[in-house]
Amino acid sequence: MRNIKLTIEYDGKDFNGWQKQPKKLNIQGEIEKAIENITGEKVDLVASGRTDAGVHAMGQVANFKTNSNISIEKIPIAINSQVKNSIKIQNAEEVDEKFHSRYNCKKKTYRYVIDNSKYGTAIYRNMVYHIPTKLNVDAMKKAIKYFEGEHDFKAFKSSGTSSKSSIRTIYSATIITEGDKIAIDLTGNGFLYNMVRIISGTLVDVGLGKIKAEDISLIIEGKDRTKAGKTLPAHGLMLLKVDYE
Repeated sequence: MRNIKLTIEYDGKDFNGWQKQPKKLNIQGEIEKAIENITGEKVDLVASGRTDAGVHAMGQVANFKTNSNISIEKIPIAINSQVKNSIKIQNAEEVDEKFHSRYNCKKKTYRYVIDNSKYGTAIYRNMVYHIPTKLNVDAMKKAIKYFEGEHDFKAFKSSGTSSKSSIRTIYSATIITEGDKIAIDLTGNGFLYNMVRIISGTLVDVGLGKIKAEDISLIIEGKDRTKAGKTLPAHGLMLLKVDYE
């Protein structure tokens, strides 16, 4: 039995998220069907975590077990020929049989992208969230640093979180600007339901002057969801990479 690790890029616009759902287009199901067509086997494709409807990925990681002897170099080509163009397998490698995409994950990096131009973009509209009002990026850069470290992120999760604990560690929190684009990058050991989108919404409120940068620590300590910003739309969010070391 071989254990195959895939690195996957996808445009989440057309999908109802990663997870298999009956009668709904999903990424996991599309790739599993492709693997079954190629190998003749029904497989269980396990991802590092589920992404919601509309969320994109540059470096999602998933693994599956197979008895097929197809060469590792041919696996990406074969799967890519079977799935929609909005899914691309970027790499395949054979890993130890004990490797588990979710349980062995050490950290993930998510990016939320805001288009802060006056009129927005036609071409990239499904990859960024447009805010025409000019944001105070310096204030946002100051505010984002309060999220670094281990905290109880109860104020930054949506109802429906299955996790028992809301304590997470953010290793790195940065804002990168390029022209009118503002990218919010968060690297952590795990994220609660909608946590990145709520943190991003809170930072937008800082950029709009509705929340002071220094108040972020108080919002974290208060654990009150109503004090944080709104949940920004899914289409601005991307899973950049998953690390296992």
